[in-house]
Amino acid sequence: MDVTQIKDMARKMAAGATEMRRFLHARPEVSWQEVETSRFIASKLEEIGFKDVKIGTDGKPVGVVADLKGKKDGPLIALRSDIDALSLTEEGDLPYKSQSGGAAHACGHDGHITMLLHTAKLLYSIKDELAGSVRFIFQPAEEKGDRSGAPAMVREGVLDGVSAIAGMHLWAHVSSGKVQWRAGPVMASVDGWKVKFTGKGGHGAMPQNAVDPTVTSANFILALQTIVSREINPLETGVISVGKLVSGDVINIIPESAEMIGNIRTFNPDVRDKMEAGFRRVADGIAATYRCGAEIEYTTLYPPVINDRALAELLRDTAVQVVGEDNVEESPMLMTSEDFSFYQKKVPGVFFFLGSGDEAKGTTVPHHSPRFNIDDDVLPTGIALMSSFACAALERR
Repeated sequence: MDVTQIKDMARKMAAGATEMRRFLHARPEVSWQEVETSRFIASKLEEIGFKDVKIGTDGKPVGVVADLKGKKDGPLIALRSDIDALSLTEEGDLPYKSQSGGAAHACGHDGHITMLLHTAKLLYSIKDELAGSVRFIFQPAEEKGDRSGAPAMVREGVLDGVSAIAGMHLWAHVSSGKVQWRAGPVMASVDGWKVKFTGKGGHGAMPQNAVDPTVTSANFILALQTIVSREINPLETGVISVGKLVSGDVINIIPESAEMIGNIRTFNPDVRDKMEAGFRRVADGIAATYRCGAEIEYTTLYPPVINDRALAELLRDTAVQVVGEDNVEESPMLMTSEDFSFYQKKVPGVFFFLGSGDEAKGTTVPHHSPRFNIDDDVLPTGIALMSSFACAALERR
């Protein structure tokens, strides 16, 4: 199918896509609770003509998978959208503002669902021209961290028979309509940690009779940064952040304990292992130095997103045809994370960004903000991108 024809077809879907995206935006559901969202997706796929639409992930009625078999023999590729919302209360006065006080589509997943459903509709209409098959994956719980949806779907066989996978993210940090791509590392791994230092509580006027876990914590925070600055090759990338520190309640009491939580991010698996080892050593060492006990919890969360070079270059070539050379640029490496990486550990994959930032429309607000919104005018571009890439990938492979 010619890209120009696909663009024309996607353009004709603009009004319906905007209506759907706003409908979903008003009805967000957080991770592992996307029951109505999943029913909506399944019903739309069945309306298109899909058979054997599967609902359910990890024993819950959330997440949807459907296959489209082309008339021609060929490989099976997958296209993925995340479907969950965030646990926050939306602000502002949008006419399609979230109807849930505790959930909001503040990352663009409502747009992702919309674009993939319309991609399914477009490709279904030209299925006789497809050189293979396409699996549509609507994944729950991308935002869940230690219990995200991608590894659960992988365990349940969503990649069985799949030779390649693609995912797209709307990106407020990039001007509307621009496409960012990258071969190799794109987004960082993320690990979570928790440390509890236990000392001996006492009166603030008599520190000699206490063992102060707050002093221990302060030195630990400073020492942590030396792992990156003095143990990691300066040509590598890593970051250690402290997200929360809790210790004590009143001004004249040295507390018994102090707790901290945070995260570690990098791109290189070897660096990831080295940073964990350094983290544990520093925590134990600082605790011993300041006479405290240390309880450490360390949780590996998402691997790094690493794009297959051939697929990334195919995506770039496709994007040039869809939006023009001037609107295609290489993405920087990002320290944010995405559980799309779990698919890439099993099959070659490409993850890319579609800009939705327009100052005049108020869509440059950062992701995860209570005032986040997307530019609906880019939805047809995303539909054309995913549809064109699917056709190109099937032809290529």
